[in-house]
Amino acid sequence: MAVAMTELVAQTILQGADAMYGRFLDVTAGAQERFEQRDWKSVQKALKTRISFYDHHVGLVSQQLKTMLTKQHATRSFLMAVKEEYSRLLDDYPRYDIAESFFNSVYCRMFDHRNIRRDKLFVNSSQGGRIPKYPTPLLKRYPSKNSLIQTVERILDDTPFTLGWVDKARDIHRIVEALQHTLGPQLTDEVIIDMIREPFFRNKAAYLIGRIDMANQTRPLVIPILTNSQNQLYVDACIVDSDDVSVIFGFARSYFMVYAPAPATLVDFLGQLMPHKTPSQLYTSIGCQKHGKTELYREFLLHMEHSDDQFVVAPGIKGMVMSVFTLPSYGFVFKIIKDRFAPQKDITHAMVKEKYKLVKEHDRVGRMADTLDYRNYIFPRHRFSNELIDELLQVAPSNIKLTSKEIHIRHLYMERRMIPLNIYLEQADDAELREAVQEYGDAIKQLAAANIFAGDMLFKNFGVSRHSRVIFYDYDEISYLTEVNFRRIPPPRFPEDEMAAEPWYSVGEYDVFPEEFRTFLLINPKIRALFDELHADLFDADYWKELQNNIQHGQFNDVFPYSDECRFTNL
Repeated sequence: MAVAMTELVAQTILQGADAMYGRFLDVTAGAQERFEQRDWKSVQKALKTRISFYDHHVGLVSQQLKTMLTKQHATRSFLMAVKEEYSRLLDDYPRYDIAESFFNSVYCRMFDHRNIRRDKLFVNSSQGGRIPKYPTPLLKRYPSKNSLIQTVERILDDTPFTLGWVDKARDIHRIVEALQHTLGPQLTDEVIIDMIREPFFRNKAAYLIGRIDMANQTRPLVIPILTNSQNQLYVDACIVDSDDVSVIFGFARSYFMVYAPAPATLVDFLGQLMPHKTPSQLYTSIGCQKHGKTELYREFLLHMEHSDDQFVVAPGIKGMVMSVFTLPSYGFVFKIIKDRFAPQKDITHAMVKEKYKLVKEHDRVGRMADTLDYRNYIFPRHRFSNELIDELLQVAPSNIKLTSKEIHIRHLYMERRMIPLNIYLEQADDAELREAVQEYGDAIKQLAAANIFAGDMLFKNFGVSRHSRVIFYDYDEISYLTEVNFRRIPPPRFPEDEMAAEPWYSVGEYDVFPEEFRTFLLINPKIRALFDELHADLFDADYWKELQNNIQHGQFNDVFPYSDECRFTNL
């Protein structure tokens, strides 16, 4: 009876993982239709819907198991037998990676994130990094023996799109010219191009992704495709630089929609194109963010084994809502919500969590860092200084549990570490300062065009990435731009009004006065001069109202994950 029950429980969990990923693929499969119909509102809705499937199915399976099992099954031997049977079911399973994370999630939901230990979960994979066989070939090979033009033509001809092209011959020549210009003499007629058969979709674009094998090197190949107002296709750029491709797959972008029945195989190929990207980053970029969490935790444990530095409070001005710490040798920060907020922060813990959820589900336009949240995260106590432990116990005692050897944090967010913008600006030379101010203003404007108002726009709430991009990362005051009431400051009634401690005009809960941005942003004269030159419109209420009007009429500005200089329309 016990053996039959372990098999039933294992099969129930795997069936739940199958059902979840099946719905995930169903929504993903609709990406091409949404792209071709230019249904951008449905694109955003589909992104949000797809994210919700995982937790929904974990809940369904957990409830089903609670109905099936009694207390006599909550023993270590029974749980280990279930895990062993589950591992056996995964031996030839194409989505073992997703299924292992799903098992972990069901276990944590069943036991309310208690008693989480390596032997009970798939902290390490049971499959040893096996690359599963794809149901159909992942790649299509295009040998180019005599004519690169004919090779690129075959690539475009093989796309699954049903729309016509604005000028396919023009686009083919542009791609070839871009390849010849970028790769130069290395690009001979004797090259091989391997393309992923399925396009990648995100926001308003489709991306053809592959690699170019040349005599002495391999380069990634990314071809973004857009549609015009007449529902015709055109190629927007041709990108072959690994760093540029890395930005396209960046942590501040929305998740791609790409039909991937065996995601481990796809991630393995993408890793060859972007060697600086980890599996956690690549899984997350294609929408498998729950398994991305598993991979990130595995990467963290590996890093801990090969490092000996101590956790410290993250550099920068301390936040009023979050406490942030990091490991100097590690590329992420850990953020925990404080028990109590500063009086000026009229917000609750539930509201903070909703803000972070909003960011995950929204179009981040390359300007908001993705976060992965964890429950009951365990750290070795000896890696924390007494000062950091005291700090955490002071600001969030309800979130911390100490043992003689471990520190348990009940809930935290992990986020890519960046240089806080305020620190970067203090150290920047004139050229870097100009670029950073340009980037900061662009970030504010691009977020606004995507219907996001940052709220607290202080430099300390933004970071600078390794690609020198300015990214927003403090979300407790964000809101939809359309919820904000932008106003001009009315003229004073009397000369004394300007000297008064309180404003002479009424201020509603959602009122924002862009003129006031100068007061708290532009203390440094150099920064003030650059703002007046580059982004003076940010201080004009009419500019913000125009953006609101565009959004209310369904107009969303394009934000491309590659430079304007490489766009064919700008050549």
